[in-house]
Amino acid sequence: MFARRIWSLIETVHAVTYFAPESRESAKDAGLKGFWMGYFGFRACPLGPVGAGVVEAAFANFAPSMVHKYVPDLWSHAEPAQLATVRAVAAAKALRQRSSTIEHVALSVNDDFEAVIASGSSVGLPLFAANRTLKACEDPVERLWQNCTTLREHRGDGHVATLATEQITGPQAHLLLAAEHHWDPNVFFDNRGWTAHDRDAAHTELVDAGLLDGSGLTPKGQAVRSRIENMTDTLAGRPYELALSQERQSHLIAVLSPIAADISNSGVIPFPNPIGLTVPNR
Repeated sequence: MFARRIWSLIETVHAVTYFAPESRESAKDAGLKGFWMGYFGFRACPLGPVGAGVVEAAFANFAPSMVHKYVPDLWSHAEPAQLATVRAVAAAKALRQRSSTIEHVALSVNDDFEAVIASGSSVGLPLFAANRTLKACEDPVERLWQNCTTLREHRGDGHVATLATEQITGPQAHLLLAAEHHWDPNVFFDNRGWTAHDRDAAHTELVDAGLLDGSGLTPKGQAVRSRIENMTDTLAGRPYELALSQERQSHLIAVLSPIAADISNSGVIPFPNPIGLTVPNR
């Protein structure tokens, strides 16, 4: 499915902002203290100097206590507008370090991505809407990173809405995803601020609901996971369908696949990882 394939590619481009040393150092230089303040500052900055409740709701899968630890304190260390610039510059530097063709690709796909972004509805999609209103970057690779980020947040917002419709909480979502892929759930829990009690309570809830058993996902659990992913793909794919021909969609896949391979082969993104990204296929 196109929507799933393009997500794996744009997510790989986007993810350097979490894992590349260039991004971590830039967050530190901007005044943010430690990895997680950098994470929340870089990702939330398009929203403006919002409180913890907004970030908690928009990000969805972090323990409230973890969000409140960093937000709104981080805004006393750096201005949101400053961070929006810093994060794009750092990401572009990281991408250029890992792909010799990234600039050529950026020039060939940015217009298509911006047509897709313009075609998307912002209703109920706060991170997408906030990223879409940022001033366009002049540098083509910064622009590519921001376009990929805006579209991955579009998908993420839709995913959060779908989880809410299915009445799946953050801890439950982590357990279901881990069970489906046979991953250690602590990859998620250790990076989201949830306690062992939170994890065990969510597991009990899912067993009681018939979604998990001793072997992992039950048929009912697999059906829920399929509905979540299918609806997420449907919502994410709609702007591409509105804006681009099949030929242009295929062009995006063709030119971004080698870039994603360059990034993943560089070792900058760990696998498995807490964002649920797998190694993109060529």
